[in-house]
Amino acid sequence: MDAVQKSFHELLAARGIELAPHQLNQFERYFELLVEWNERMNLTGITERDAVFEKHFYDSLSLAFYMDLSKARNLADIGSGAGFPSIPLKIAFPHLQITIVDSLNKRISFLQHVCDALGLENVQCVHGRAEDVGRIPAHRDQYEVVTARAVARLAGLGELCLPFAAKDGVFAAMKGANPQEELDEAAYALKELRAKAERVETLKLPFEQSERAIVFIRKTDRTPAAYPRKAGIPLKQPLVRGISLVKKPR
Repeated sequence: MDAVQKSFHELLAARGIELAPHQLNQFERYFELLVEWNERMNLTGITERDAVFEKHFYDSLSLAFYMDLSKARNLADIGSGAGFPSIPLKIAFPHLQITIVDSLNKRISFLQHVCDALGLENVQCVHGRAEDVGRIPAHRDQYEVVTARAVARLAGLGELCLPFAAKDGVFAAMKGANPQEELDEAAYALKELRAKAERVETLKLPFEQSERAIVFIRKTDRTPAAYPRKAGIPLKQPLVRGISLVKKPR
């Protein structure tokens, strides 16, 4: 165990996440694959090893600082990109059944290769737009935990992610500093989507000290049939306070 792994291991242990040697090896292999594939496709602008462990791996696992994932059964990661936060969470909590949704097939190929190389089981990598996948019965209203990390503003992001959450499930939106403006903007959208904001947890990355926030949103009922709208519309025309952008039948 070198200095980077030792620091990573100790920081997580202080937060109650104990990683076995084989799990640290999985993170190391994940880093190697990320850098290797990043030379052929744009996965991340962060490739320095210590930065990847802090800004991608530790940051992804911060979700588990504020909710008990040892008791969760399944998790959907929407717009996962290079696999954050779902792959680090799967490594740390191998019992989780993970579904990763991403619109770019190249990224899905990378994520499937990572899962095969790391021996990660019960990970389903789905190529498609969230608006389309969220209407498939096997995914709609099915997940105890839904996550998205740095994807879009909350008013539009909720419409992409909340259809995946089961009733009483949690959508955890992983954000940068101070998401209050986004929360205010998203109030009407959350009401339309049968959800309510429960709490916001904040933290700073241990070395860079940049601020992070996780917005926890509870799904209060099944997703109304009108949502999500057609691909592209939720982010271009997000639901705003007091105005429904769903066209009513004449």
